[in-house]
Parts: sequence; C-alpha cells; structure tokens
Amino acid sequence: MTSTDENETATGAPGAPPVPPRTALGAARRVVVKVGSSSLTSLAGGLDPARLDAIVDALAARRAAGSQVVLVSSGAIAAGLAPLRLARRPRDLATQQAAAAVGQLALAQAYGESFGRHGQLIGQVLLTADDMIRRAHYRNAQRTLERLLGLDVLPVVNENDTVATDEIRVGDNDRLAALVAHLVGADALVLLSDVDGLYDGDPRRPGSRLLPEVEAPTDLETVRIASPGAGSLGTGGMATKITAAAMASAAGIPVLLAAAEQVGAALAVGSGGPTVGTAFRPSGRRMSARRFWLRHAADVRGRLQLDDGAVAAVVGRRRSLLAAGIHAISGDFDAGDVVDLVAPDGTVVARGVAGFDAGELPALIGRRTRDLAPEQRREVVHADDLVPF
Repeated sequence: MTSTDENETATGAPGAPPVPPRTALGAARRVVVKVGSSSLTSLAGGLDPARLDAIVDALAARRAAGSQVVLVSSGAIAAGLAPLRLARRPRDLATQQAAAAVGQLALAQAYGESFGRHGQLIGQVLLTADDMIRRAHYRNAQRTLERLLGLDVLPVVNENDTVATDEIRVGDNDRLAALVAHLVGADALVLLSDVDGLYDGDPRRPGSRLLPEVEAPTDLETVRIASPGAGSLGTGGMATKITAAAMASAAGIPVLLAAAEQVGAALAVGSGGPTVGTAFRPSGRRMSARRFWLRHAADVRGRLQLDDGAVAAVVGRRRSLLAAGIHAISGDFDAGDVVDLVAPDGTVVARGVAGFDAGELPALIGRRTRDLAPEQRREVVHADDLVPF
C-alpha cells in the first residue's frame, strides 16, 4: 500500500527554476530566528541590554515589514549567573536548573520591555524534549504557536531548562529552532551566533574563506568544522548549527547562518534578501509535520530487522511493512510507539509507528498475511506512519 501525504510539497512550482535561498529568505512571510546565549549576555553583567535591544529592533522591523516572527532564544541559564553571583556556567545539573529558574524571569522581562518599545506583545513558550518526542504534545505545541501568531503575538521560545535533565546538552536550542521552524510552517530559519557564517577552515587562521552559500549537503564534505565552539555562557558550537541547518533545509526551509551583530542585514527584506552570512539552499521537499516529527523528533523505542525484500518495498516502493518481511525485533515498545526499521547490514533505513506491541510480534514475524488470524492481518507499520531515510 502506498501513501501520498497531501501536506508534502516541493520547494517550488513544478518545472520552475528554484528560488535562490537569499531571495526566499528576504521574502519569507514567517521567519524563525534563533539567538544564542553569547549574543545576549556577558559573564560579568548578565543580560546585555544594548545587545538585546539591537536584536529586538531588527525583529520588530521585520515584523513591521509584514512578516510573522518566532524567536527561539537561549540565555536563561546565562542570565541567571550574575544575580546568583556565579562566576561561570555551572557544571552540575541542579545549579544549572536554579540559574535557569532565576534567569528565565529576567530574560522574559527584558524581552517584554524591549518589544514594548515597539508596541509588540510577546508570549513565552517553554518546551521540553517531551513536547517534541510525544506526538500529542507536539501537536499541542503546534496549535499553541499557531494561535499566538494568529493573535499577533510574537512567541519567544526556549527549552524549559528549569526541569530539563539530559536535554541540557550541546546545541539543543539550534536543533530546537529547526524543529520549531517546521512546527510552525516557517518559510525561513535564521541562526544568529557569534560567528558570521560557515568557513571552509578555522576562521581564526589566515586563508580561511567564508562560504556564502551551501547548495547541497555534499558541499559540507570538504568543510573542516574547526571554528570556535561555545564560550563559557553558551552550549552550542558550529557543528550543532550545521546540523540544525541541514535538518531544516532537508525539509524545504532555507536557512541563514549569520552573526548576531549583523541581525539587521540578516533580516533584510526585498528581492535580494540578506547579503551576510551563509545561506543554505533547501535540499528537500516540504514534509508534513508528522513525517518531520518521525524523522527528527520522535523517541525511538525499538528496532525491527527487515529482510532485503521488505527494505525494497518500504524504501523503494513506499509500501507498508508486513510481518512477512521481519526476521527479528528488539526493544520494549507498545503499539503506537516509534521504531527504527533496519536493513540486514544494520543500517537504519526508515522509521515508523508500530502497529503491534513488542510482545505480539514474535508469533507473527516471517509469516505471510494469509497465514495469520483475521485480527492479525494488518500492517506492522502502515505506510502513512512511516518515513524512509
């Protein structure tokens, strides 16, 4: 059984030349902008009002030009350091969470006051990994953000670091920004940091060249990611930004990586679009929210080992997975949980939603549908709930 998702579209009209990524960035009607901790704060003084106001001014200008804007902002933990008289970013989880609890209030207040200068109402949205991993939570976050935008509210999104555990890790908000960009159906993603783009070598060394555009994932094969990593205030590095850019561009969203101090130019509107940073051309089709969730956000609970015929059917012909094509299972999962589909050589070739509990499958695997009881004659993973890699 094949499946076509009506929400999946190409990045341009059939037969039309692809839109240059900078043109698409300049014309985007809905933009997600991510800003890192180091762009908002200083170790000595916590939040830097001048830097925060400069970013807000550019976001408000883009908003006034007719775009809807969603801000994904780091900085809660960093903003809590100075009030708590902490000399550096803490390493232990409890102190990180305490700093986030104090800093999140300061960050929200600062954004509220700064956007208030432009008469722009904001709404704080704190997400956890659960909100990305669990489908019901994912859809609820999607509805909330959509309603805020419909009410002319600019959402300010951050991970809920006060309750996060292993979610506090390197580059989480870069990935979160890519997930949010797809969640809200954004037309563009702008990643702002303390680096002005992607270089073909270490930007601290003479001869390294800024790459103005990345046309395809293969362009990154010759790039040595040797740029400075996160400072003492942040958690992300260049590798996490490239991963986020690849996630979004593979789902049909153009991406710009630029320095926060260039925020005005990065958010420029008009036919030419921004002239700064590195632009990532969309390399794939616009996925439905469900398929994007399956590919990038779902919590995988098990694995199904397929034979070669099943791999060809699932990946090549986009068919549902039947019991006959499975020869082994692993993991403890229930019907409705997400599982990886694995080729005989161990390569993960697809991901999907299991139609059976793990305990039900050993009696079914390898058997043809006509040999099963009537109540067992259903797909193990339906084509509508499956995304090939």
